[in-house]
Amino acid sequence: MLSLTTSQSRRIKTKIKKGKSSGIDLTEQAKHRIGTMSFRSIFDAGEIRSEFENAGISCKFIPLIWKYAIQNPNGEWEEVPSLPSAAYILLRSKFKPLTSTLHSATDSSDGLTTKLLIKLKNGALVESVIMRYDTRLGKYAGKPRPGGLRSTLCISSQVGCKMGCKFCATGSMGFKNNLSSGEIVEQLVHASRFSPIRNIVFMGMGEPLNNYVAVVEAVRAMTGSPFQLSLKRITVSTVGIIHAINRLHGDLPGLNLAVSLHAPVQDIRCQIMPAARAFPLGKLMDSLQEYQRKSQQKILIEYIMLDGVNDEEQHAHQLGKLLEILQVVVNLIPFNPIGTLSQFKTSSQQNVSAFQKILRGTYNIRTTIRKEMGQDISGACGQLVVNQSDKRFAENQPLLPDIEDLHLR
Repeated sequence: MLSLTTSQSRRIKTKIKKGKSSGIDLTEQAKHRIGTMSFRSIFDAGEIRSEFENAGISCKFIPLIWKYAIQNPNGEWEEVPSLPSAAYILLRSKFKPLTSTLHSATDSSDGLTTKLLIKLKNGALVESVIMRYDTRLGKYAGKPRPGGLRSTLCISSQVGCKMGCKFCATGSMGFKNNLSSGEIVEQLVHASRFSPIRNIVFMGMGEPLNNYVAVVEAVRAMTGSPFQLSLKRITVSTVGIIHAINRLHGDLPGLNLAVSLHAPVQDIRCQIMPAARAFPLGKLMDSLQEYQRKSQQKILIEYIMLDGVNDEEQHAHQLGKLLEILQVVVNLIPFNPIGTLSQFKTSSQQNVSAFQKILRGTYNIRTTIRKEMGQDISGACGQLVVNQSDKRFAENQPLLPDIEDLHLR
């Protein structure tokens, strides 16, 4: 969100004076607008670097400031040690440690999933989901992994989504606005107070590659000091924005790519994913092949199983033939009901198993079936929508291998 101009601030202050003279109390509302709209998140990396460079302040201080903001979200800038005097003035006038607030946190019944509802400075709400996994269930080089629980954070990149996928609750919201890079990073800051985060997946609200610049900037911040996350542990999911995929490896080499394919032919894709009309399947496959040639990494293919739509044996054969040109892991996703919004039904376990058997046996494609977490708090795949009254309940889920085990092995 851009800062208010001088003329805008003057008009608001005039309204405050008029409100006082007419007996109308506009002060708090106007002050809130000035205060919240004019300050940027300290984690908006591009903004803070630009401001520091223009003021002649070394950017080497930024990681120190970020570390302080993480540890002291309600602290004062004067308490950050060893900064140039000009930095304190700039920070006080233009930046806040956090521009978002944690509205609520809801734990699943099994204690493995926590859904965070985060309120942005413009009043909008977005959701992030912490998923805890048992590393011992994954394998490395054929051997059990050492260690215990670790956490993956599912991050949102937009308020709502433009893609309009008919099986996804977030798509029912429509598109509201993009998040800034700072608002994306702040989700990690909030989540880190609940659990140490090891992996990040951009599979929350929104289409990440439709907010390309902010997502790239946020990922770069997360992989730098003080967060120090590995690019190999960050996955960006997309419905297939071809021009953005073509840029991605150059901007973030080593990043994991996931593609929400969900159908083996263009016609079915367009029926369930209206945005697919802009991204023909043949051109998308060409783009993925080029991405893989450059990155030398496996691509995660996400495929939601919809009864009678894309889950029959013929669809499995079509998908297998389509993906033969790539090195992929296919993740079959059980459809999560989204109340009255959906026209779809969940595929039977028999159909899902038969689908997996064809991909594995006939086409030698590694294929997994996602065991959903957080269904009882509407935190599972496709369920993220800001609706605090909508609660669903499911049986406890077992400890699961996480996205890293799916993607890299």
